[in-house]
Amino acid sequence: MPKLTLELDVDLYRLLVQAARSNDSSLEDECVRRLEGGVRRSRYVEALLAELHADADVPRQRDKG
Repeated sequence: MPKLTLELDVDLYRLLVQAARSNDSSLEDECVRRLEGGVRRSRYVEALLAELHADADVPRQRDKG
């Protein structure tokens, strides 16, 4: 399984922990749910996903070229 490390500010971390508790899920499950689009994504998450997709495309382009 790929590993993803995120650096979060304290306020965002607290919000994620609170949401996980409210949804009776783990912090990891809450993060995965949000990354998969289970809730409205923030601009920050959208930018992060765009960056991850761009980084993933670079090796693919090298393999084709």
